[in-house]
Amino acid sequence: MKHVFIVNPAAGDGSVPRIVRELIGGLPDCEVYETKGPRDATAYIQSRCAAEPEEKLCFVACGGDGTVNEVASGAAMHPNACMTVLPLGSGNDFVKAFGGAARFQALEALLRATPRPIDILKVGERWAVNAFHFGLDSAVAKTMNDVKPKPLIGGKNAYPTGVAKALIFNMRTWCRMEVDGGAFHEGDMLLCTVANGQYVGGSYRCAPRSLPDDGLAEICLVKPVSRLRFLRLMNAYKAGSHLEDPRFAGVVNYRRGRIIDVSGKPGFIVSLDGEIVEGTSFRIEVIPGGLLFAVPKE
Repeated sequence: MKHVFIVNPAAGDGSVPRIVRELIGGLPDCEVYETKGPRDATAYIQSRCAAEPEEKLCFVACGGDGTVNEVASGAAMHPNACMTVLPLGSGNDFVKAFGGAARFQALEALLRATPRPIDILKVGERWAVNAFHFGLDSAVAKTMNDVKPKPLIGGKNAYPTGVAKALIFNMRTWCRMEVDGGAFHEGDMLLCTVANGQYVGGSYRCAPRSLPDDGLAEICLVKPVSRLRFLRLMNAYKAGSHLEDPRFAGVVNYRRGRIIDVSGKPGFIVSLDGEIVEGTSFRIEVIPGGLLFAVPKE
C-alpha cells in the first residue's frame, strides 16, 4: 500500500513539510504531497484515486481537523482509498474518538494500521467526518478561524476567544430541525451539534456517546439559557457529562438519527469540521461505512 502524506505548506510556521519529509526519510511507498490552496487536497485525492483504481492508497492527513476534513472529503466512497492522521494541529478533535493524538504519532504503527470502515456525514456536496454544528458553536468556529494566526488570542487560545465573543453576541439562534422525518426542534436555541466524532473546540466532549461506525449521528441541542447559567454548566458540557447531569434537565434535546434537516434564517452559518458555511437549508445524511480509516494499534 502506498502512503501519501498530505501537508499544507502554509500551516503553522511553515515547517510541516520539512518535519514530515524528515520523519518518513527514504521509506519505501511513502510520498509527500504539498497542497496548493483550499480544497486542493480533496481534488488531488479524488483525481489520484480515479487515475489509479487498482492501487491501494492511504492518504495521511498531516495537520489539524481542517486537513482531516479535506482528506476525508477526497477519500470518501473510494474503495481503493483509506486515510489516517498524523496529528499536527492545535485541536486534533477527530482522533480523540480513537484514543487521542498520541496514538497516531508513532510512524511505524501508523504505517502498519489496518483500515476499517467508519461513517461520514454528507452535507449536500460537502462532507464532515467529525461534526456539523451551529448556533453558539458556529459563531465560535468563525471567530477561531479569524483569530487563529493572531498572537495571544489565537493559536491554542483561539477557542476561548471565540467562546468569549459568542457569549456576548450569539446566545440565541433560530432554527427548525427534523430528524429522520420527525420534528425535533423549532425556535431559538443556544447551540446544536450533529456529531460523528465526540469532541469539538479542542477539548469539549459534546457527543460522549458517539461511535464513528454505528450508522448514526448524535444530535445534541442546547436550549437558550442565561450567560450565568451557561458558565455554570460549561465544565460539565466540556467533560461530556451533560447527558446525565440533572442540571441539564429541560435544557438539552438529544437523540440519534440518520437524516437531519436543518433550516435557519438569512445569515445562518454552520461549521463543517471547523469550515464555516452560510446558507438557510441543510440536509445531513449519515453514510455508513463511507470512509476507510486506519487506526494504529495501542
